[in-house]
Amino acid sequence: MATFPIEGGCGCRFIRYCMETKPLFVHCCHCRWCQRETGTSFALNAMIEADRVTLLSGEVQIVDTASESGKGQKIARCPKCHIAVWSNYVGAGPIIRFVRVGTLDHPDLLPPDIHIFIASKQPWVVIPSGAPAVPEYYDREKYWPAESLERHKTILPKIEAYQAELRHGLT
Repeated sequence: MATFPIEGGCGCRFIRYCMETKPLFVHCCHCRWCQRETGTSFALNAMIEADRVTLLSGEVQIVDTASESGKGQKIARCPKCHIAVWSNYVGAGPIIRFVRVGTLDHPDLLPPDIHIFIASKQPWVVIPSGAPAVPEYYDREKYWPAESLERHKTILPKIEAYQAELRHGLT
């Protein structure tokens, strides 16, 4: 069981950050897009409110990157070693970060809460028991813990306002 805050950073240690609290949920995504983007068999991301991630040192370089949805994402990378430390998808904008669990100093503290898009996983990847595994995306109400659902309710108005700004070309 992880105790917070926990720290992480890039490979060259120029970027250092702190996750102040437990994330909302941890995804292990096996979709082909994540495989392509990471060059691995899956991506392991901790979803957390952006204001709960503190940049301790360095300055990230934001790289606009394509996403399978076609809406894109903004990946925060170290400007020196180019390691991706988190991303923000257009749907939630700057409000939710998807922290790359592998960049934590102790990534074993945040195992996946769910395996998603396992219909496209590499056939030799064995999904361990313990966390649910679903063929595509999932129903948040069914899988997220009550605490995370409550936190999400508090930030939902911010996400909806951001999405409205996007629709009206204000962002």
